[in-house]
Amino acid sequence: MAETPRSTTTVEPPVRINRTTTAVSLLLILVFVGIGAVWPEQSAAVFDRIQNQVLLTFRWYFVAIVGFVLVFVLWLGFGRYRNVRLGSDDEAPEFTYASWFSMLFAAGMGIGLIFWSIAEPLNHYAANPFVAEGQTPAAASAAMRLTFFHWGLSAWGVYALMALGLAYFAFRRGRPLVPRAMLHEVFGRHADGPLGQIVDIATVFGAAFGIATSLGLGVQQIEGGLTYLIGAEAGVTRELWILAIITLIAMGSAISGVRRGVRLVSNFNLLLSGVILLFFLAFGPTLHVLNLLVETTGAYLQTLPELSTWTDAQQHSGWQEEWTLFYWGWWIAWSPFVGMFIARISRGRTLREFVMGVLLVPVLLTFAWLAITGGTALYLELFEGANLLGPLRNDMTQPLYRTVELIAPGGFAPLVSALLVLLVATFFITSCDSGTLVISTILSDGASEPPLPLRAVWGLTLGALAGVLLLAGGLAALQTAAIVAGLPVGLLLLVVMVALARGLRSEPQAPRSGTLTREHCEPWTGFPTNPPGPTKKQSCDSPSAQTTTR
Repeated sequence: MAETPRSTTTVEPPVRINRTTTAVSLLLILVFVGIGAVWPEQSAAVFDRIQNQVLLTFRWYFVAIVGFVLVFVLWLGFGRYRNVRLGSDDEAPEFTYASWFSMLFAAGMGIGLIFWSIAEPLNHYAANPFVAEGQTPAAASAAMRLTFFHWGLSAWGVYALMALGLAYFAFRRGRPLVPRAMLHEVFGRHADGPLGQIVDIATVFGAAFGIATSLGLGVQQIEGGLTYLIGAEAGVTRELWILAIITLIAMGSAISGVRRGVRLVSNFNLLLSGVILLFFLAFGPTLHVLNLLVETTGAYLQTLPELSTWTDAQQHSGWQEEWTLFYWGWWIAWSPFVGMFIARISRGRTLREFVMGVLLVPVLLTFAWLAITGGTALYLELFEGANLLGPLRNDMTQPLYRTVELIAPGGFAPLVSALLVLLVATFFITSCDSGTLVISTILSDGASEPPLPLRAVWGLTLGALAGVLLLAGGLAALQTAAIVAGLPVGLLLLVVMVALARGLRSEPQAPRSGTLTREHCEPWTGFPTNPPGPTKKQSCDSPSAQTTTR
């Protein structure tokens, strides 16, 4: 009979930096940064060739992994192990629901969501392979459905799987909060040797490029806002200055840790996002976007299985390479970073609570943002002749500010655009400081408070990497980096699924009838109280809790 796992509340050992993993990871990325800085044009050409070859060969790979991961995560959250807690059986979550949800949303996809919330629906409205003719009402409906698909459950399923693997083996099994700790169930003692170091290095490499992609998009969106506000000509030099300034600010936030810097900036992000959404609702086509939110959510759920397995095998339109595969590679490459961060803030949650929280709350907020902002832009384009496609062709960042200008009353457009620039900047900070903290955690063998010099070095490294990608082709280079970095991390996701399935076999199953033990005593809503306590109908300590059927 398998031994029941016990979790662990232990005294944290002294912080120890893994010198080999740190040196190799840093060397690889600095070599890439150096080559890109010295030969930017040649690097751009190489990126283009790599992207074409990877997409030609591994299209099926990205589509299959992301689809299967979502099914597996849903099984974890609603299957036989749903009551397993990421920690000891009676452990309380570290953060309140409000702080937990705000950090999930901010770290998950803040910058990209602002960058693409209007640009992507407009691109799909102009042309997509699922309608015969673009710039029609049918094309607008398909555009919103496809945008929901790229930012919905599939993306958060990838994040959730990586986070669950890290959190389960760290908080339930007492292993370090590092990727190699998930390999023990599959590779045994080899996980602590060179194989484990290779996995950690590949994870750091993929996470760095995923984070750099987001930082690059953020810089471009900030520059677009400054161009709109002050009229100065856009250029790479100004992008690099913006990147340098905000990276330094983000380093200060990262050094202060999760409880202070990251949590406070994340809460501010959520508040400012709410203010901007209220602006769009108040001055945009309110009824239209509310109807669109309900309609598109239903259409998305109906077509999710079909879209999750579509590989464009017959048409070869090129659309999937430019959009879906870029997103899938980006989400996979970013999953170690987001997964580590989500794991770090999710200790004490049950699998069911975790999956419902990580999948539903950020996705619903994301859908609301897309419907309200992207739906407003499509309404203006369809029914009021706004001609937002013109600015889109010249600069992907401008339709957002142009939409604000069209709906803002009086002279409020510059103020709201300035708030959008501030929102992108704060999302930039949370992405950079969270990424710095996560990479430093991996390289210090899972320490909850990595050394400050290590955080500072990696904050500068991530900024430099994003700068090189901007020099070596801008958006195209960012897309290539995300897709290529997703290849090795995708293999890690497959290993994580096997490891979790094996590890959970030794967990005690929740009783189906007749007995309700303390570790299964949750509120009848399915969520534990925060901190865990008695249900509305009974106390976990009451005699009835030992005999009542769920």
